[in-house]
Amino acid sequence: MASLQDQLLKAGLVDKRKAKIAKQEKQKQASHARKTGGKTVNAAKAAAEQQRVQRIERDRVLNQQKQEASRQKEIAAQVRQLIEVNRLERDKAEISYSFVYRNKVKNIQVTEDQKKHLTQGHLAIVISKTERFEIVPMQVAQKISERDAQSVVQLNDRVDDLDPADDPYADYQIPDNLTW
Repeated sequence: MASLQDQLLKAGLVDKRKAKIAKQEKQKQASHARKTGGKTVNAAKAAAEQQRVQRIERDRVLNQQKQEASRQKEIAAQVRQLIEVNRLERDKAEISYSFVYRNKVKNIQVTEDQKKHLTQGHLAIVISKTERFEIVPMQVAQKISERDAQSVVQLNDRVDDLDPADDPYADYQIPDNLTW
């Protein structure tokens, strides 16, 4: 029974030189396999395996990026919902309240009670994704800050009303036209 190489030579599909080179390559691989303990290295299989590993790594990175984008959208939706549900109405606001946002002084209209609670730290100013300033309770502002700290514009430290006996400036008169 003739080998495949002999059959290809008889059919004229392969010349003697190519057959000799193929035989030598096969002998080299067999010799290398004996020296390394029987494991032959196929270059095509190694390249295919390397490509498969690279594809798996690329897919993993893309999946992480998609998950991160999804998580950011979820956080933005939570912040938006917290603001919309808990914002205080300012329909009857007549007092301008000034605060600093991105190194610029901004103003919003508030009521007298809202201004008092803002200065005492019971209320906070947050910004929605539509660049609109809203007033929310301090607890809600803290929840928003946990999710997205950049959404909280102003959150004063909470100060409870001082006892008039403990007030160091009780002796000083404040002009009626001074608002801070």
